[in-house]
Amino acid sequence: MVRRVAVIGAGVGGLVSVKCCLDEGLDPICFESSEDIGGIWRYTDSTDDSRVSVYRSIITNTSKEMSCFSDFPYPEDFPSYLPHSLVLEYFRMYAQHFDLLRHIRFQTTVLSVSKRPDFTTSGQWEVVTETGSVRESHVFDAVMVCTGHYQEPYLPLASFPGTESRFKGQHLHSREYKDVEAFRGKRVLVVGIGNTGGDLSVELSRVAAKVFLSTRSNTWVISRVSDHGFPCDMVSTTRFNHFLDWLLPSALTRRIRFRKFNSWFNHTNYGLASSKSSKFKIIINEELPFCLLSGTVVLKPNVKEFTENSAVFEDGTTEENIDVVLFATGYNFSFPFLEESVRSIIDDNRSLYKCVFPPQLEKPTLAIIGLIQLTGSIMVGSEMQARWVTGVFAGWNKLPPPNRMMADVLKRKPPVKRCVMLLHSG
Repeated sequence: MVRRVAVIGAGVGGLVSVKCCLDEGLDPICFESSEDIGGIWRYTDSTDDSRVSVYRSIITNTSKEMSCFSDFPYPEDFPSYLPHSLVLEYFRMYAQHFDLLRHIRFQTTVLSVSKRPDFTTSGQWEVVTETGSVRESHVFDAVMVCTGHYQEPYLPLASFPGTESRFKGQHLHSREYKDVEAFRGKRVLVVGIGNTGGDLSVELSRVAAKVFLSTRSNTWVISRVSDHGFPCDMVSTTRFNHFLDWLLPSALTRRIRFRKFNSWFNHTNYGLASSKSSKFKIIINEELPFCLLSGTVVLKPNVKEFTENSAVFEDGTTEENIDVVLFATGYNFSFPFLEESVRSIIDDNRSLYKCVFPPQLEKPTLAIIGLIQLTGSIMVGSEMQARWVTGVFAGWNKLPPPNRMMADVLKRKPPVKRCVMLLHSG
């Protein structure tokens, strides 16, 4: 039976994984490369640090009522939607309440995770870490990887000819964005209309000379505030609504959903989305419609190419005198510390059984926590994953045979080669 568990990362997934290990009587050791807990929710002004953090003004897009850990609610005096400082405070309270910090080794980088020679029978892993200049080798019965999917900025410059060869303005990824001051009085083009692209366009519109928002997808915009003033996710994320999604034909549920979205404002009139399209994304942003209506943000189609100081779009229009291009194009994930034989089988979360276990391993002693995109909060999803995984490690929860897990993965995995994760506030 598994006893010693290595947990890599002390963000949301790492904290809840340590706690779930303790609940199952396991012995977790968490390795965190930085000096503190919190992951991306621990804000920093620095862009030099390799650690990704949220931007200064971020507010969660899932409510505290729908985002808390199951056995530790947020304080009653916290607002429903939270700035990063209160999210981090909640994590500190959680870690203190369950005495998690003594299981975390800070400023310790995991260099490699590799199978032991007897892995086919023992399922054990050798984990090499570095603290300062001191390297150590450890043996663990299981490993939980909790580094998340906001790791390497996805910057598809090849898709936008002229970005590097001709354009003389500044271009950067949203990872480098912290606040508006560097953009004051400038003409800014934001590429990408996920939650981050929408948030930054609105914020920049308050100080920039002009903001253009380029998108190539149908996008429905919803508000955090729903019927009768309740948080949106409290109203929409219910068992009944989930049952209806399962029961009704998908075309009908889309029609109902689009009618609800358009009851706030007609998305077709704003150039955002058409009810006739089956492919779409949903973002949460109360202010974007007014910015589009007032012209402080101008919606544009996909960029065709850049010239020295302008952007040419696929509809043939051109915007001149662009000072800054801000790519809100998401992130790639990577696990450079995993041995190549394991790393090569994880194309994306659809390569994993239930987005967690690599099905090809002889022993199910490696789990990836938090590599998911959810309708709701990543905190809730990570906790459910961690509870399931630690039950497997403790021996009372059983996985199907590898061939059945592999069949399930192949059935669910579409023929795509890469997975881009977009930064969500919640």
